[in-house]
Amino acid sequence: MILTIDAGNTETVFGAFDGERLLGAWRASSRSERTGDEMRLLVRSFLREKGLEPDALEAVAIASVVPPLTPVLRAAGERLGARTVVVDASTPLPIRLDVDEPLSVGSDRIVNTLAAARLYARDTIAVDLGTATSFDCITADGTFIGGVIAPGVQTGAETLVRRTAKLPRVDLQPPPTVIGRRTESVLRSGIFFAAVDSVDGIVRRIREEWNRPDAFVVATGGIAPLLAPHCATVQHVEPLLTLHGLRFALEHLGKD
Repeated sequence: MILTIDAGNTETVFGAFDGERLLGAWRASSRSERTGDEMRLLVRSFLREKGLEPDALEAVAIASVVPPLTPVLRAAGERLGARTVVVDASTPLPIRLDVDEPLSVGSDRIVNTLAAARLYARDTIAVDLGTATSFDCITADGTFIGGVIAPGVQTGAETLVRRTAKLPRVDLQPPPTVIGRRTESVLRSGIFFAAVDSVDGIVRRIREEWNRPDAFVVATGGIAPLLAPHCATVQHVEPLLTLHGLRFALEHLGKD
């Protein structure tokens, strides 16, 4: 059994695999004040919730965009007695970072590149809907050629509410109509459909500039299942793309 950990700015996602089979996935807040021991206990509780034995862990792979959290996760993996790997731009993986500053590419984008190359083997635009919304352009042979980073859906919504005195906080849900008739429905419609149209608009611009009109579009991230079905350009939803990329990274690097 292996454990994959995707540490984002808002949430950290954990996934346990037995080979290709996902045994369980969990989400926790990305609180950097946790210690390695606290994180170890959290992981053990996650595994035991699914009836999995923590002592069966062979390896842990981590992709983190939260520097203070990275050593905490590494320590947790090591204290679980598992070989622990932190994936970054220096990790020897079968992909290429064809950008101006390859060492600055986030680990999530790196493992998304590996996952897309292995799972789809075609020119792909990976739309990662998290704290930020990122668009990764990945060639069929596993080359990351760049992309786009935009404000995340919930990040933008929270900023709007925080900076306006009379607008209430609303849940991110698809509204029944575009035209709202109350403050809550007006706000919900604007947040939701602005996000949908932003994804479709940027994907279309990327396809045109990249000269890949048939580039495969996959959506990932926590809100992908909610938002992506309303996007005309999204062809597939894989919420745990990054975890699969970490699984492939461990396979490549070897477990021993």
